[in-house]
Amino acid sequence: MKASHARKLIKPIEIAYSEMFSGQVYRVGMGAVSVRNHSGEATHTVIGVHGYLENHCYFTQAYDAPTTELILLTCSNYHIPVNGVTPEDAPWQAPIDEVEGTVAYDAELLNQVLANLPTTRHVRIHGHSRGGAVILEAASRRPDLFRDVELLLEAPALPQGRTHALVTMMLEPVSHGMWPWLIRLINSAPSSVYGQTFFGRMNPRKKQLLGKLFSSTRDQLTIVRNLEDVLAWMEQTPTDIYRHVSHGCFLIPGTDRILDKAAMLDSARACETMTVLETASPSHFITLDDRALIPAPGDPVCSGSTGLSAN
Repeated sequence: MKASHARKLIKPIEIAYSEMFSGQVYRVGMGAVSVRNHSGEATHTVIGVHGYLENHCYFTQAYDAPTTELILLTCSNYHIPVNGVTPEDAPWQAPIDEVEGTVAYDAELLNQVLANLPTTRHVRIHGHSRGGAVILEAASRRPDLFRDVELLLEAPALPQGRTHALVTMMLEPVSHGMWPWLIRLINSAPSSVYGQTFFGRMNPRKKQLLGKLFSSTRDQLTIVRNLEDVLAWMEQTPTDIYRHVSHGCFLIPGTDRILDKAAMLDSARACETMTVLETASPSHFITLDDRALIPAPGDPVCSGSTGLSAN
């Protein structure tokens, strides 16, 4: 990226969405992690890895059991979407030698969280969209940490995947110099203009979380870097990365206008240790469409089989 274009994109973005949070929030490098308080003795741990331009609130209503230890990643250069908690530096953090805003940086961030925070033996990592790529990259870097971890990859960005044709068509003419203008245009337009096309049928929770997507990062440069990097990661990463994961499931939406569903399925079926679970979800955002579609931690459907589809 030309320096002149990068300078235009460094302009800070003010946080536009947050929720009350009860727990601890740790800064880790250029990212963060939030550990929610739970009222019962924790029986399992869920780590949520949000998708592109999302925030960790994506997972909070899907995992509300009092015995769930919920640990929520905030990817590098994203706003921490919490009220009522003062973040503190994680005492166990180590320097991350990767470019912030990339899959590689956030994978290193996830591995530090996985190595230091879970307190139960039953750990699930739930990644949505770009979060799926972050999880797979993390597993390839520290397969020892993932030996007994259950993965739930929801509408994930996968090796050899690609964007939906509508998204590809929109992105092709966009140069680096156009991004500041495009972001302003999207932020000034009501979400109803584009929401139905890309987000599917709306509901109150989707409107809450998807209405301020382009305000989730700390600057515009992260918006562009995240996108270009995850597209390159999908193109350049071979499917043999799946050898580093032990069990879990791919959760595939019935309709997806963000990522190409056929490419997603082809990639997922190359994994021999995880189940491919197709859903009736009408959009890329399965958790927000119907949280009943999310298998409970430890559900047999996520125990891993031979990559067979479950309907």
